Amino acid sequence: MTKLQPVRGTQDLIGETSRRHAHVVATARRITALYGCAEWSTPIFEATAVFARNLGETSDVVTKEMYSFEDRGGDSLTLRPEGTAGICRALVSNGLTQTLPQKIFYTGPMFRYERPQKGRYRQFHQIGLEIIGAAEPLADAEAIACGWQILRELGITDSITLNINTLGDRESRDAYRTALVDYLSRYHADLSSDSKIRLVKNPLRILDSKDPTDIALLADAPLIHQHLNPVSAAFYDGLKSILTRLGLDFVENPRIVRGFDYYNHTAFEFVSTALGAQGTVLGGGRYDQLVEQMGGPPTPGIGWGAGIERLAMLLAEAPPVPRPVAIIPMSDAELPEAIDQLARLRGAGIAADLAYRGNLKRRLERANKLNAHAAVLIGAEALARGAVTLKTLDDGSQQEVAITDLVARLQ
Repeated sequence: MTKLQPVRGTQDLIGETSRRHAHVVATARRITALYGCAEWSTPIFEATAVFARNLGETSDVVTKEMYSFEDRGGDSLTLRPEGTAGICRALVSNGLTQTLPQKIFYTGPMFRYERPQKGRYRQFHQIGLEIIGAAEPLADAEAIACGWQILRELGITDSITLNINTLGDRESRDAYRTALVDYLSRYHADLSSDSKIRLVKNPLRILDSKDPTDIALLADAPLIHQHLNPVSAAFYDGLKSILTRLGLDFVENPRIVRGFDYYNHTAFEFVSTALGAQGTVLGGGRYDQLVEQMGGPPTPGIGWGAGIERLAMLLAEAPPVPRPVAIIPMSDAELPEAIDQLARLRGAGIAADLAYRGNLKRRLERANKLNAHAAVLIGAEALARGAVTLKTLDDGSQQEVAITDLVARLQ
């Protein structure tokens, strides 16, 4: 029989990997709650139009990476490649565009067909934040600050730098687009095949090219900052001023455009030097047209997503396994009382475990494997006095404790 293995680009979350993953999610859930976020969960598949129409028909995700399929009813569905589009669809579908702003946290699996590599999988997991309904740069700064606080709570900021850029409003981007096309058209023959296509359909995406020749050509290309109108320049200056007031250091990187077409004004990335070429661990930007593209009213928004796998890799160590209390009956006669005490401790919020079978020696061995910090020994003589023996496993000390006092002693 063929030995079944995980599909290429996927992994099982077990043991230390699972603990790292859960720690990232728990930290993000706790910090985003401090910023007033409610947690939303959207389906892992949507109508293909949710992504194909709104992420940009020339984006790599739409043209190369989406897992799309036709269901039995003939509908075209797609496993979600990112979280923002689904959140905006949910906002409109649930009639929430009249109760703004909405601050949203989400987490869950995403799917992209791309070459698996360090920290990158075809089924990967994200945490994300969206602030929808706020047009002010303060919302952008708050989203960025929340991301930074999560990274700081995870203890990984030593290797991370915040990069920011502006994409301007539509008028500014149109002016910049013209200047960029004029410049790159001179070097059309030298551009990569992907960039030649983008030059016609979405030239700003060339700024995100990883091709060495493209990168060299871009060294002297015009910059977006040279084409900002007063409104866009004021927005960007306001963002930088608030970030400075919050004590957040940043580097201005005019090459950041992010991967989707829905961004405008702010674009940002937290980049780590500890992951090699795949250094972006959290990134996002402003998207003031996306909700409208979903069929809602004109609604501004700002958000980010972060790959849990990459964040988990940066943790100095995995969170420890909680140390339980081992319940050990001295014989089968004390098993009913052991079951009662097991339920009592768990009901009081104390992690406890009871080996399903075995003599005293085997049950103690099981306690050691669990790295239990204490054992509750239940014997007939002590039980007759309404007591049990509490054994501290780290030093071997033990004492008799009244059953009525056991929970308090362990707490």
